[in-house]
Amino acid sequence: MSIATKIQVRWSGLLFGIMMFLFVAMLHLPRALASPRDRIAWVIVIREMSFAGGGWLLAGNAMRGQGKSKLITLGRVLIAIAAIFFGAEHFLHPAGCPGVPLEKLTPLWIPGRLVIGYLTGAFLLVAGASFLLAKKTRMAATYLGTWIVLLVLFIYGPILIVQMHDPSTAAKVEGINYFADTLLFGGAILALASATPRTD
Repeated sequence: MSIATKIQVRWSGLLFGIMMFLFVAMLHLPRALASPRDRIAWVIVIREMSFAGGGWLLAGNAMRGQGKSKLITLGRVLIAIAAIFFGAEHFLHPAGCPGVPLEKLTPLWIPGRLVIGYLTGAFLLVAGASFLLAKKTRMAATYLGTWIVLLVLFIYGPILIVQMHDPSTAAKVEGINYFADTLLFGGAILALASATPRTD
């Protein structure tokens, strides 16, 4: 509610970022370290860190004073790491659902699924490098964030509709999770665009 109404976002964004960071530190990172060859465990670690970065970008953008630039820089670096890591994963596993590269494969009924996978990987790598170097960050974040939101609408939306008609509760939950996680990743990237000065 705070983020939606833009009331006290410096606190809600900061606390959301801390909560996501704690999830990583207490749940996801220990699981990934216990199975270091499990790529999905590492994707989840990086994904949750990008969510934390998105929260800190929102908080930094709503703040004034010294902490503002530090939170924005931290959020930018976390999203850069996620974009580069996810971009590489897309080139290694182009048939996976685009955006956040987890286990689910893009359904065969979606046209050009491999092209979409490679294109998303390229967008992520280029934008991630831009974020990391702090060059053209606002433009790269706007384009990448828009691309991810379009993927949510035109790929994850139909997947969600199909899975909501499945009698299995697990299938319904999976459809909602993939839709919401990818939308949140796109939102974190768009928060970076919003937090970056126009002069960048």
